[in-house]
Amino acid sequence: MERLQKIIANAGYCSRRKAEELIEKRKVLLNGRISGLGDKAGEDDVIAVEGKELVRRDKKYYYILNKPKGILVTKEDPQGRKTIYDLDSMKALEKKIGLKLNYVGRLDGMSEGLLILTNDGEFNNLLTHPSHSVSKTYLVRTEPTLSEEDVLKLKNGVMIDTRKMFGEISKRVKNEFKITIGEGRNRIIRRVMESLGYTVYRLKRVSVGEVKLKGIQEGTLHEMTKEEIESLQKYSISDEFL
Repeated sequence: MERLQKIIANAGYCSRRKAEELIEKRKVLLNGRISGLGDKAGEDDVIAVEGKELVRRDKKYYYILNKPKGILVTKEDPQGRKTIYDLDSMKALEKKIGLKLNYVGRLDGMSEGLLILTNDGEFNNLLTHPSHSVSKTYLVRTEPTLSEEDVLKLKNGVMIDTRKMFGEISKRVKNEFKITIGEGRNRIIRRVMESLGYTVYRLKRVSVGEVKLKGIQEGTLHEMTKEEIESLQKYSISDEFL
């Protein structure tokens, strides 16, 4: 027996947090009855989410997409703009495995680079939960060139909203540099750089933890190796979140 939100997430329907929201909104049925957050289900139980019977899938998939600039990270866009699921590589993968993988975290439309995709809800939750800080490195190009004073400010933390964002700067060449951060707030690097007086012309995620983008062509997919997956699974969530 497992909790419903875990089953829904592991089926690749959505993240565990989103599944909890759906349960709270009375959109999940267990054997024909409205379920609650504490409910658990076994293999023979029938779960329906938003009016459709949940298809459970035991096989887990883990891929990296080199997201191109100008493509949205969303499953549907009301304005009809192009999303990652419109890419030929993503359509081919969906046809091959029979399901649409969920993205882990986001990149805004004008950002590019490493995006992890999976149907493993627990893995997704592990990498996005605010209780951890999985490091992420980005290649950034700004105008003007980043000053020594602001390199130090980033190291010591720049206040955005109610808390600081810390960034470690490396490999500076003229107006391009790499920055490593340990959080995933929405558009956080753009917001920090703008607060320091810089315009960001390029923002490319090149690594998450020890997993690197190197060698993956723009718009294409790479199936993650066992070593890459395990390098990210070393992070853990405390029992209170499970």
